[in-house]
Amino acid sequence: MTFYHRNSIIMKFIELTLKNHIIVHGFDARNKEIIEEVEVKEAAKKIVTLDRILSISEKFILIKYAFDRIIYWEYEEEYKSVKEVLSKHL
Repeated sequence: MTFYHRNSIIMKFIELTLKNHIIVHGFDARNKEIIEEVEVKEAAKKIVTLDRILSISEKFILIKYAFDRIIYWEYEEEYKSVKEVLSKHL
């Protein structure tokens, strides 16, 4: 999907079905990740801006989040199909 911002900046999105996730809030004094694990009852469709995606694996998609946090989301789509969509738009 492509949307146009009011200042004519093109913003590209992908729709994903996301579920459980791990939020990385930062690092402690020993450089260990401060994490919060979130489990949900049902997966939900979400629209993600492509420029926030840092990486994907067969299980997780890593996304930049507010306040310098990152989130590892589990997603339901097939890895190959997500990879194909991203490779067309990045």
